[in-house]
Amino acid sequence: MKSKYNVKMISENFGKYKYNEIEKYVELGGFIGLKVALEKGKQYVIDELKISGLRGRGGAAFPTWQKWKGGLNELDEETFVICNADEGEPATFKDRELLLQDPYKIIEGLIVSGYMRSAKTGAIYLREEYTYMKYKLELALELSRKNGYLGKNILGTDFNFDIKIFSGAGAYICGEGSALIESMEGKVGKPRLKPPRIGSKGYLQMPTQSNNVESLAVVTTILKIGASEYAKYGYKDSIGTKLISICGNVNKPGVYEIPFGITLREIIENISNGVEDNKKVKFLQLGGVSGPLVPESLLDTRYTYEDLWDLDLGIGSGAILVADEDMSVIEYIKLANNFFHHESCGKCIPCREGVHVYKKIIDKLINKTAKKTDIDYLVEIGTIMTETSFCGLGQTAATPILKAVKYFKEELYAATID
Repeated sequence: MKSKYNVKMISENFGKYKYNEIEKYVELGGFIGLKVALEKGKQYVIDELKISGLRGRGGAAFPTWQKWKGGLNELDEETFVICNADEGEPATFKDRELLLQDPYKIIEGLIVSGYMRSAKTGAIYLREEYTYMKYKLELALELSRKNGYLGKNILGTDFNFDIKIFSGAGAYICGEGSALIESMEGKVGKPRLKPPRIGSKGYLQMPTQSNNVESLAVVTTILKIGASEYAKYGYKDSIGTKLISICGNVNKPGVYEIPFGITLREIIENISNGVEDNKKVKFLQLGGVSGPLVPESLLDTRYTYEDLWDLDLGIGSGAILVADEDMSVIEYIKLANNFFHHESCGKCIPCREGVHVYKKIIDKLINKTAKKTDIDYLVEIGTIMTETSFCGLGQTAATPILKAVKYFKEELYAATID
């Protein structure tokens, strides 16, 4: 079905070539973006990224042009660039599809990021669960070297750059930039104290820039087709397109590329073909298990950064989990908290103790032994976690529970004894 809901820019190469077919990637326009960057220079790349409005696609949504421009000021020492492929957020699997179906686009984007920072080496940090892709990515890197896109004097220039692969060990916390770097250095993957940030002291104390898989794919796309072409899609300040992963109680789960600006309801009804068995939507969870619960009453909200931020919601990683009318909110937040209870690294007290207290209260709700004051305590603990946790895990672990209290308080109250 071809319609305004289905776009093919970032995902234009899906299903068109395999890892060992670099020549097909080139035939599809591969490495044009790299050639453009090397020919037109760094300021041109920054200008194009600014026009494109690209924000980091890993969840932080920081403007990419600002991030990359900041790195240009640190060229007096050796630098390092990373592709963060530690996609550990439950319900998020759009980076997986990029790595499987268009690996050279990711490699090309990482080469461009290396050029922008005058780096000699970059890395793809691959989550442990994606180890089955490692040999394929290594083959793609080797073919890139043989064809002059990696190594010395790339495309006949004086730019020398290569990429290696690091494997994660299955820890969700390693998706956080500094914890990822600790893991790369052979240490326990726990976040570092900031400052200094990894932009100034990262891998092996080198200034380091880390970008999400999709972010690099979008950079490659923008440099290939031009920022003005990319900017034809989107809505107001949310420019372009977004890869989303849809799962849960829908008829057609999967990864889709959509233009910013369509509504959440349109995504469910027109892209994932509605809810299974014609049931009603009870809530969505946006951005993975750390994201907010969104009630059915908000489904006509546009899928843009600004529209969601106005409601204290967010896009996050791009995941959309759909729960139907039969889903228990209490059972769901138990699943979400169990994940964080397992994945908390334990470094800071608010996160380590907060998820433990949450577990006790949620168990009381399930057993119908909780009091209404326990609901208030959920908010108090969540606020402390959000404001004082050491890293993003603890800062967002309370999000689904806080939104459950906001939008489904009556269901929580119904499970209390007073």
